Amino acid sequence: MDLHLRIIGIALVILGLLHIVFPWYFNWKTELERLSLVNRQIMQVHTFFIALIVLLMGVLCLVAPTELLQTPLGQVLSFGLAIFWTARLLIQFFGFSPDLWKGKPFETTIHIVFSGFWTYLSWAFWTIALSA
Repeated sequence: MDLHLRIIGIALVILGLLHIVFPWYFNWKTELERLSLVNRQIMQVHTFFIALIVLLMGVLCLVAPTELLQTPLGQVLSFGLAIFWTARLLIQFFGFSPDLWKGKPFETTIHIVFSGFWTYLSWAFWTIALSA
């Protein structure tokens, strides 16, 4: 599992940093312009904190894999991360409309890749959390 945590750590750091390009890629300057100031800023601030927590989860996996794997606190943290990533996996299917990706090759690929990634994260953290 040590190797899995290192892979996950690298992937989550990259994913956290990838959020930097979201405003440009999703054309937020134009898209969010239609929102009220409070809704626009909530969207921006929440995206920042999601990126930060994903980045920090990655750093945790990179700097403390032994602690996650071999301590009671690591199991508790892994339990929380398992719930988090399982919820994210469920949102992939029940929170987003299939109209966003069906019939669109690039978006379908992204949907499949991230569904697999959320499944992998869920599996890894449940495995750690439930190990005795």
